[in-house]
Amino acid sequence: MNPENVRLAAIQMVSGLEVARNLADAAALIDEAVQAGAKLIGLPEYFPVIGATDARLTEVSEPFGQGMIQDWLRETAARHGIWLLAGSIPLCSDVDKRVLNSTLVINPQGEVSARYDKMHLFSYATAEEQYDESASILPGERLVAFESPFGRIGLSICYDLRFPELFRALGSPAPLDLIFLPAAFTRTTGRAHWEILLRARAIENQCYLLTAAQGGEHESGRRTYGNSMVIDPWGEVIARRESGAGVVLADLNHQHIAAIRQKLPALRHRKLGMEAGGCLRDAC
Repeated sequence: MNPENVRLAAIQMVSGLEVARNLADAAALIDEAVQAGAKLIGLPEYFPVIGATDARLTEVSEPFGQGMIQDWLRETAARHGIWLLAGSIPLCSDVDKRVLNSTLVINPQGEVSARYDKMHLFSYATAEEQYDESASILPGERLVAFESPFGRIGLSICYDLRFPELFRALGSPAPLDLIFLPAAFTRTTGRAHWEILLRARAIENQCYLLTAAQGGEHESGRRTYGNSMVIDPWGEVIARRESGAGVVLADLNHQHIAAIRQKLPALRHRKLGMEAGGCLRDAC
């Protein structure tokens, strides 16, 4: 079956400290996206809660398959009949006081179709700002791409953006049609690097990129960069919201993907591969 074209939506939020209030805010934005025809909707990283530090995540973490956040996700996807890419939520781990920062993919039947645990953990320190995700988060160990009615989708979260080899691996052996990247980029690093890195990942992999971000001044005092976007396989930003809560809408068009790959067959010209074991494709 050939993949269908689809209207995408990125939900941008400015999440606070209370899970119930954040879920209500997300529900209103999802309703807006559904009314606009979106069938695949992405939420931002940490959409259920953002504190001044990542320690707040451990307080609201849930076992995989159980809990208020996951119940809400399943009910929301099933009620609207949508594919819901659930940004990231804190899931319990086997290590005390450390959680997994995880994207769940919920299908229109309200079932979990895929799960990705964030692999790369952000660390940044200046006199004004300090972040160390590894203090509260356990890194994931597995790349995840999945097949949907709209094509092959690769999953990533925020800081993963800085590691192009991850996306090359996600696109092997079959190329991606869409990269999903939820984020809570800091304002400092976002201003410097956010857009150029996003456009590079879309160009390199000749696919669409959907990024749903946190964007604004949070009640905890944290400041996030926003700029949720949809980027096409040529690297063009076709939809964007700079700051504040809202919905970003654009269509994924498979004919556009095919046309770009035909006129510039860069994926077929690759000489170095990211195959199992990390060996060179031509040397394995």
